[in-house]
Amino acid sequence: MEQKHQILLDTVRRLIRRGAYPHLAKMLGKIHPADIAHLFRYLDLKEQRILFNLIEDPETSAYVLSELDHATGAQLLEQIDKETITEVLQEMPYDDAVDIIRNLPEELAEEILNIMHDEDSTEIEQLLQYDEYTAGGIMSTEIFSLQEEMTVKEAIEALQKAEDVEMVFYVYVTDEYGHLVGVLSLRQLLTVPPQTPLKDVMTRDVIRVTTDTDQEEVAHLVARYNILAIPVVDENNKLMGIVTVDDVIDVLREEATDDIFKMAGTSEEELLYGFKSFKIARLRLPWLITNLFGGVITGYLMWLFKATIEQIIALVSFVPVITGMGGNVGGQSATIVVRGFATGRIDFSTLRQVFFKELRVGLIMGAVCGLVVGLVALVWHGNPYLGLVVGLAMITAMTVAASTGVLAPTFFKKIGVDPAIASSPFVQTANDITGILIYFGTATLFLSYLR
Repeated sequence: MEQKHQILLDTVRRLIRRGAYPHLAKMLGKIHPADIAHLFRYLDLKEQRILFNLIEDPETSAYVLSELDHATGAQLLEQIDKETITEVLQEMPYDDAVDIIRNLPEELAEEILNIMHDEDSTEIEQLLQYDEYTAGGIMSTEIFSLQEEMTVKEAIEALQKAEDVEMVFYVYVTDEYGHLVGVLSLRQLLTVPPQTPLKDVMTRDVIRVTTDTDQEEVAHLVARYNILAIPVVDENNKLMGIVTVDDVIDVLREEATDDIFKMAGTSEEELLYGFKSFKIARLRLPWLITNLFGGVITGYLMWLFKATIEQIIALVSFVPVITGMGGNVGGQSATIVVRGFATGRIDFSTLRQVFFKELRVGLIMGAVCGLVVGLVALVWHGNPYLGLVVGLAMITAMTVAASTGVLAPTFFKKIGVDPAIASSPFVQTANDITGILIYFGTATLFLSYLR
């Protein structure tokens, strides 16, 4: 399958270079929409624009846009006429269309909503009222629900007539005012007598979220309870929509990608800049400047210990080892904690256990690495006390680094700062500084033995 996609990608790129657009358009008409959407992930923005303009079927265009990030989708739509934009958006589920419209220029978005059919524009305008990263912002309003007074037979007949609904793995039950009162599975409907009222067989304890629930919390609930969809209600418990598992997967992927970019000191926005070096550099510089100042502080600390260094010049040999290993351990612990917060596996109630677990891990790894580097120092410089100093400093620095890797993300999480973007440069800088202090502090204590 991978070979097939590679051949297809190479063919598309070759046709674009040659300007063989009629042939490429004809080929696109024979390719499955999922395969076309997959191609877009490997094309730059210029190639994407050319390919998107050659897709003749609005339904295929809508499918492709649903698979791309929203900002890129909006950029592709901006280059075509308003009527075609409207036609494509009307082929998309309302929640996906809303995500695209949010990224269009405000004036263009208003014009598109005015052109749309009344029913479509009303649904989209309703969804636009909710924050983009809440349950209301990602829910689908094309839902199927039944009233609690209906019988099982009537419910099955209503299901058979249902059209244009998101999914019916679960049947949500409401009262006469539209308030969510219960839920049924299709299996339950098919295994009870036809004349049974829904209120007698439905599950009343429904896992639900409100329209303002953060999308991460929605994803955690779906994952925790292993459900395929979760209903969304307003402050009065009126059923407003559902968030399905495919939307949750998108949320988890977005959050994970965002965390990875932040921990690397950049942003997903970088992908939109293509090969624009200055704009990409501007995104990466803040993280690097933070590390730069950390390096300056580390250098200053080494200068403070210049008397120790002048007497035992061999100490310089192991500075990169101490700081490097501390940074690696701290980065590992920070990554575990940040990811744990993101997925819900770690919270403040389990933090004590996580801290002591990482502390023990840091101590074990420090002991092993400290023994190795201590032996290297002994063999290299022939001084057993130098080996002792380096070994002790390594053990202490790695243990402290593991602790810092837990405490830093926790602190930023507590004060409301994204731990993914804040903890990485902080952990690196803090571990460099503490590593130098521990190393040269230990060396100063043993200075009389090192001479």
